[in-house]
Amino acid sequence: MRKVIYSMSMSLDGYIVGPDGSFDWGAPEEDVFRFWIDDIRTVGVHLLGRRLYETMLYWETAVQNQSLDDAEVEWTALWNPLPKVVFSTTLSAVQGNARLASGGIAEEIERLRAEPDEGDIAIGGATLAAEAAALGLIDEYQVMVYPVLVGGGIPFLPRGERRVVLELVESRTFTSGVVYLRHRVVR
Repeated sequence: MRKVIYSMSMSLDGYIVGPDGSFDWGAPEEDVFRFWIDDIRTVGVHLLGRRLYETMLYWETAVQNQSLDDAEVEWTALWNPLPKVVFSTTLSAVQGNARLASGGIAEEIERLRAEPDEGDIAIGGATLAAEAAALGLIDEYQVMVYPVLVGGGIPFLPRGERRVVLELVESRTFTSGVVYLRHRVVR
């Protein structure tokens, strides 16, 4: 069965964006960006909330930007054909290889897990991931922790009262001080 993985970058104090909505502190350096390129190869479908979808729209036309480096061209070649499911109550259409979710997060994940396709089901966006986490649908948490305190914003982890036991599967420290942590949910 396909794993559901919540994967995002966050500040050391636990936020994916700061109080002003920015995440410029999370721009990956070359070794971190290379890690994300390798990671996206294991994904079969990506579930996104509206805000993350709109942020990632940049990559739909980025290949036209002649100033992209080799890694950015490679990312674009992997990201654009990747199937995406967008959860939004305000969008009426999406672009590229994306579709609007036809059901709730539980129904979409159940349907995707039943498909014979290979590759993990990635979730991006804190609000969408919080909903999936509350329903016990996430199998792994992957976080890239940046050495910065932003003081508030949108938290990486939901602020629920449900206890979830995790097992550390992998960790890696990059030369920039960014730390990657991968935890599996113990069931």
